[in-house]
Formats: sequence, structure tokens, C-alpha cells
Amino acid sequence: MKNQNFPEYITEEKLNHFISESLQEDVGPGDYSTLAIIPAEEQNRAQLLVKEDGVLAGVQLAEYIFNYFDPTIKFTKLMQDGDLMKIGDIAFIVEGSARSILTCERFVLNCMQRMSGIASLTHQMVLEIKHTKAKLLDTRKTTPNFRMLEKWAVLIGGGNNHRFGLYDMIMLKDNHVDFAGGIAQAVNQTRKFLLDNDLELKIEVETRNLDEVRQALEVKPDRIMIDNFTIEDSRKAVEIIGNSCEIEASGGINLSTLKSVAETGVDFISSGAITHSAKNIDLSLKAI
Repeated sequence: MKNQNFPEYITEEKLNHFISESLQEDVGPGDYSTLAIIPAEEQNRAQLLVKEDGVLAGVQLAEYIFNYFDPTIKFTKLMQDGDLMKIGDIAFIVEGSARSILTCERFVLNCMQRMSGIASLTHQMVLEIKHTKAKLLDTRKTTPNFRMLEKWAVLIGGGNNHRFGLYDMIMLKDNHVDFAGGIAQAVNQTRKFLLDNDLELKIEVETRNLDEVRQALEVKPDRIMIDNFTIEDSRKAVEIIGNSCEIEASGGINLSTLKSVAETGVDFISSGAITHSAKNIDLSLKAI
């Protein structure tokens, strides 16, 4: 397909692989319900009906899936990814082979309902902290093999992506530090590894208390994470770190606690809740 506006971590090769594997899982040797009753030549139309308020996500993906499965399908967008939607809205219309529409229906809905749920929660959380400088980040607490779509949904909802995987940023968490023998040892070994392997990656260090914050400052990472800190200690950490490096708050942060954390002055807030606790948005594909 032409003129696709995907995030940089979504290539057509990756998307095609995801769609192919998902269709194989769902369709297997054949969509026998459809094949049994729908003539091969039958044409029909269907519309995506919104049944719950929220932020729409997955329209571009839906078009890609339908056209991947059947290039003759006509897809008409009535709404765009990121639009605020309300009950009764029609997001798009698909026209073409009735068999193709029926076979792709549940796959498309599963993706869009999940993505719209994540985008909707992300949007709520972004609005909650818009009066602060803090930027909302996702995490790696995602559904295996569905990560690129969940992180895409975070972007659609107005949030920001943290590292995509274990390879695009160094994050030295508590177990890394403990296994290495301390923060200084972990950071120094990491810098040597990056130099030896000609890699340029930012280094983030997770800290569990104010003493570890001071230890981390001594080895000057790119970012210090303050994990599961109280609001009082978060403010103290921000004061101690100052402008020495970026500051990220993390640890059980959700919609109810987000605002108070953002107001401590941190630069970033990472929340696994964006993806692991988002409720799917109700959508339906109905014949017209």
C-alpha cells in the first residue's frame, strides 16, 4: 500500500508477517462458516459502528488488513486514527467480496478494540498531566507479538513510546544492579560493552531510594529512574538530580496517582497500566 504513515518500528515486512500469522491462527484451512453459505461472487458492504465513547485507533491498520487479504476491497474512511469518537459514529465503510469482509471481520475488530482502548486510556492520562512538563511513556509490559500495535496505539492517544525492546536503550534495573554488584559496576561495565561493540545507546539506571539516586549521579547516566518512590522522596530526588540528567518516575503509576507524580517535577512518567490495564472499546462491523 502507498503513503502509509507508520511509526518507525512498524515496517511493511513486520506488519505483513503479523497479519499472515494472525490469519493463519484464525482461518486455518478455511473459514468454513462463510464458505458454506456465501457464494464466491457475492458483493456486500459493511460499516464500523462505534458503541462506546473514546479515542479511535486502528483505522489505518484495518484498511491495511482488508487490502492485504483482498486488494479488491474498497475501504472508505469516515474517521481517522486519534479522532474522539462517540456512540453511534461510523468509522469506515468496506465494500467488496462478502467472503473477504466476513473472514477479516473479527481479526480487524480484535485489533481495533484493543488499540482504541489503549489510545483512550492514554488520552485520559495525557490530559491529566498536561499542566506539567512530564511526558507520559509506555513500557515493555505489552502482549507478546502485539507490542508494535499497542505502542502505536499509545502514540495515537497522545503518549510517547519508551524503548521498543531490549536492544534500543540500556536500562539497568534493580536485578541488573544487584547481579553486577552495584550501580557503579553496572554502569561502568555497560559503557565498556558499548565501546567494545561500537554501540551508541542511552543508559538509564533504576534507583530504589535516595541513596541510590546519589550513587547513580556519580556515574552520570543519561537518565535516572526513581522507582516506587513516595511523593515526598520523588520531590527530594528531583531536587538532588536537578539538571544533571533526565528523571523518570515509575512503579505502579495509574490514572489515579499520575497527577501527583507529575507535579513533583519529573521529566518522564512510565506506566505499564497504559497497556496492561486498558479496557477494550466496544466496536462492531455491521452489514449495510
